[in-house]
Amino acid sequence: MFSLAWQSIRNRRGAFAAAFVAVFFGSALITASGVLLESGLRAGMPPQRYATAPVVVTAIQSVPTPDGLSQRFGERVPLRAGLTEEIARVPGVQAAIGDVSVDVALRHGGGTVPLSAHGWSSTKLGPATVDSGRAPAAADEVVLDGGAAAQAGLRVGDHTELEIGAVATTYRVVGTTAPGQAAAFLTDEQARVLSGRPDQVDAVAVLADPGTDADALADRVQQAVPEVTTAVGDDRAEAEFLDVGAARQFLVVMSTAFGGTMLMIVLLVVASTLGLAIQQRRREFALLRAVAATPRQVYRLIATESLVLAAVASVLGAVPGIGLSLLLRDALAGYGAVPAEFRFAIGGLPVLASVLLCLLGALGAGLIAGRRAARISPAAALGEAAVEPPRLGRVRLISGWVLAALGATTGIGLPMVLSGNTAVAGAASSALLLVIAVALLGPRLLTATAGLLEKLGVLRSTAGYLAGANTRARSRRLGSAATPLIMGVALASVQVFTATTTNAAAQDQAVNGIRADHVIVADGGIAPSVVDSVRQLPGVDSATPVARTSVLVTHQELGEPATNSYPAQGVTPDRLGDVLDLDPRQGDLSALTGETVALSELAADSFGVEIGSPLSMRLGDGTPHTAEVVAIYGNGLGFGDVTLPNDVVLAHTGSRLNDELLLATAPGTDPAALREALPPGLRLTDRASFTAAQNTEATAQSAVNLLLNLLLLGFIAIAVVNILVLATAARVREFALLRLIGAKPRQVRSMMRGEAAVVVVAAVVLGSLAALPPLIGVSLSLTASPLPTVPPLVYLGIVGAAAAFGWGSIAIPARIALRPAPVAAMRVSG
Repeated sequence: MFSLAWQSIRNRRGAFAAAFVAVFFGSALITASGVLLESGLRAGMPPQRYATAPVVVTAIQSVPTPDGLSQRFGERVPLRAGLTEEIARVPGVQAAIGDVSVDVALRHGGGTVPLSAHGWSSTKLGPATVDSGRAPAAADEVVLDGGAAAQAGLRVGDHTELEIGAVATTYRVVGTTAPGQAAAFLTDEQARVLSGRPDQVDAVAVLADPGTDADALADRVQQAVPEVTTAVGDDRAEAEFLDVGAARQFLVVMSTAFGGTMLMIVLLVVASTLGLAIQQRRREFALLRAVAATPRQVYRLIATESLVLAAVASVLGAVPGIGLSLLLRDALAGYGAVPAEFRFAIGGLPVLASVLLCLLGALGAGLIAGRRAARISPAAALGEAAVEPPRLGRVRLISGWVLAALGATTGIGLPMVLSGNTAVAGAASSALLLVIAVALLGPRLLTATAGLLEKLGVLRSTAGYLAGANTRARSRRLGSAATPLIMGVALASVQVFTATTTNAAAQDQAVNGIRADHVIVADGGIAPSVVDSVRQLPGVDSATPVARTSVLVTHQELGEPATNSYPAQGVTPDRLGDVLDLDPRQGDLSALTGETVALSELAADSFGVEIGSPLSMRLGDGTPHTAEVVAIYGNGLGFGDVTLPNDVVLAHTGSRLNDELLLATAPGTDPAALREALPPGLRLTDRASFTAAQNTEATAQSAVNLLLNLLLLGFIAIAVVNILVLATAARVREFALLRLIGAKPRQVRSMMRGEAAVVVVAAVVLGSLAALPPLIGVSLSLTASPLPTVPPLVYLGIVGAAAAFGWGSIAIPARIALRPAPVAAMRVSG
């Protein structure tokens, strides 16, 4: 059977080329998605400062979730400084170094030099030796990097200022180190004071006795101090850089969410392509059945052909898939989703998974498509070979209409009975149900489109009549060819316009909700003590600090517990309405003090709480916190779902600094005079800077989502061209017969333009209709309006792309198919 299948593939390269291309590019996408997942589970980057420490100890930085994954805290979870001594007593530990890292600015002249401040004991981790002077011994002494000292014109014995949050502290330079580290070294105690956590450290770096195995030492430390977690190898970088762990979690979430959708689309496209290729061989299968081939033998032939083709295409496609994953890594680093030094894990598992999935998908698609050819009786086989079966199977029709009804009901109806993130997710996921329904009902929908165009008079000409008749007679073949184009329009509309609807709502809320006359920012943040100083400046009516973080909340989602991260901000309630309009709907924002919280309507609905209800959460550094809900507001997209008292947020962030100060000034206040009166290190900006900062993370997330969806839409575009070219090129004999009975080439081309019009109109209309329920549902959930934000030019771009792909993929192959003389074409095709 293998030999027969191989000969069949070799002798029908054109028929199998389209299926090969679909599997090839599908394998590339699946492999790339698998590399993303594997990288999220075990990739990373090498440690830098902790490179000489075989074991690094940190607090547990995440919380397990019911789905078996974990959610990371938004801030670093610190360790008790006293744990350093406990770890030092573990057998095999040569030294345990409690390390902190604080971003500071070295003031000089009219500028600053950014540095990272550490305790002096951390110099044991690297070659930070004193070039001149001595180590710091008092709280007001500092050792500077030689390059930074030279840039600032400082020498040993000089006094300088280190600035944190626009607050400067004077130090005496007692030494310098070799240039290149961009660091400042203080006493261990002063470094912890500077961090805002005098009794805590970021991590404990463990130096081992000679000959001690790192893994064994990590196990002993874990047993001695069970409240911590240990890291060895490249995992030490996750202890050093929090964004490494966040990047890994992001890759896991992104690859699983995107990978599921992508896998379904790839399998649908492969099934459509293989189905079309098998439909075009009805004459061959009819002949096999007529000469006594059994259904089992036909099934075995189709299965073997599918497996051979998929095996070759998937293996070859895995190679560019690995290259695609590396390009994705660079793109994600450019968007800030992963660190620039983050290295992907390239292993054999994604390739193996891709090959197996492509094999199973191709096998299933081939057997389903060949079911009629294998089961039909020999006598009926030759009769059906010339004409397609007139009707779709009952199971296929019922399944398609049920999925269509379910998708439309879920998309629009779910936000009407549910609320919160469950409604948003349900509405968005309805697009997949509708796409599957389109794949099942494609021939019927295409026939209906042709009938509608005939009634409207679009297909009134002779060529148009032939185009309509061809569409009805070959609805299965043309439906299989048009399905990817319809799917492309639907998915492109849902993905793009969901993003535009969300971004537009967030932008409107942020722009309309910011009432501050001015915004004050500083490099690295603003210390709480600065706020009172600013409030005393002439012309300042009120100054409201804003600190951003994220919190974890566990709540019921479709009857199951779910733990998710939510953006949060910390503000002071005094005169908050002067600078910020959160659009309060219930409760009182002035009560936002102590153990209280305000929530967006979307968050409150998701959590199932109301005014007066307690809400349990984990703050940025993982600290459990229970607060009473005192207000519910509408502008959650623009300002975050959770609003807490400013002091609560600051106490559980790594920097202990505010992000901005929102100012309300008296009428007639001169901005230039106010700018001059600001303490050193502060900058006066406008409202746009605050709005931009609010939307930075959301914009990056939207950019990443758009990038991934462009890849998927690119695959669909390739599939559209691929399958339409196959369907058109296979009609050489039909075109030749039309010419032999008197049709001119231009009349055949006109007929094909009519068919192209049917396909394009069906793709645009049906794809747009399939996109409407999820878009309406998402808009209802987020904005309470049924009208999504659909930029006309973007929609016209989608329509134009569909027309170009559909029209070009039919018209160009038709011209090529008309080149041979009719008699020669009949002889070759027959």
